[in-house]
Amino acid sequence: DAMTTVRDGIRVTRPHRTLGDLRRAVEPDELRDAIRAAEIAGLPIGDYGRLTERTRSELELRFLHLIRRSGLPEPEVNVRVGPYLVDFLWRPQRLIVETDGGRFHRGLLASAEDSARDDHLRALGYEVLRFGSREVVKRPKSIASLLDGRLTGAGAPRTRPRRP
Repeated sequence: DAMTTVRDGIRVTRPHRTLGDLRRAVEPDELRDAIRAAEIAGLPIGDYGRLTERTRSELELRFLHLIRRSGLPEPEVNVRVGPYLVDFLWRPQRLIVETDGGRFHRGLLASAEDSARDDHLRALGYEVLRFGSREVVKRPKSIASLLDGRLTGAGAPRTRPRRP
């Protein structure tokens, strides 16, 4: 069949199918390693090659898997909004999600920069949600539930008055 081939006399799944199976069974970093190994070997992997290009960190990849496992609408990944490159964007709902790994979002300066960035994006009419690595790993169901509400309109935020 189209999902298998014979290699050295043994029936094996094709690379794309193998990656699909791995996607449901292994951690994101293991999947990323498998994708890279397949790319280096020149194997036909279809859309899986885009997965490593779109995300810039393990945390982003984990978050993208959370979205897919939860059946939520696929976001745009690492796209420009105004002067900023945002991690995840649902354009029709004007929702941005930033995933904050400890390495780049630790300390007072980083916190102040993130806050200024969020204020600017909110002034452009976007809602900005931030999730740390611990939340993505330990609370995926609550994140999925919150996002589901935001993306379907049931949990849309109330309008807050702007600060002067």
